[in-house]
Amino acid sequence: MIKQIIKIWGSAAILSATLYSGLLAAHGKVALEADVCVRNISGSMVHLSTYQPQHDPEAEYCTEIPREGETLWVLDLVDQALRDMPIGIKIVRGSGQALSDTVASLYSTNHSDGIIKGEFNLDEGQYTLFVTGEGVPPLHYEYPLRIQMTNYKEAFFSAVPYIITFLLIGLLTDKFLKRRQMQQQ
Repeated sequence: MIKQIIKIWGSAAILSATLYSGLLAAHGKVALEADVCVRNISGSMVHLSTYQPQHDPEAEYCTEIPREGETLWVLDLVDQALRDMPIGIKIVRGSGQALSDTVASLYSTNHSDGIIKGEFNLDEGQYTLFVTGEGVPPLHYEYPLRIQMTNYKEAFFSAVPYIITFLLIGLLTDKFLKRRQMQQQ
């Protein structure tokens, strides 16, 4: 009986690991057109990546930055036309209609390699990163940044496989124990 319960729990653990790893999608493992960090206006694309090497040297983030503090950012100008125009970058506290003071700004005219990079040091909260290509017509891209804020939707969906596995284990254990009890009577 104990061997069977161990087998059930072991199977459930394997099932849980399979379900959980199937839901993971690393930021760098998707096609450019499907990447949530890409902004596309009239065929001109930009891609934002953020890093916090002091916390996790290999992790790449987009707009959900897990901790406050020093954060490196890289803006890839995918479209060749963007590489030939001045680019303005501005980080503003707040999001949507609730924008307040400018935290940082950068103006770049020399980015022939298509990369603009820098770093910012932001406190917990919401910010908006604006990217403006000063061409004809001007191009405006916007990235809402969330620093050290819990994304409850994402947390829920990452917990679902464990919840389902736990419920299945409970159901199977209950059925197994009831069947054993019936056989002993």
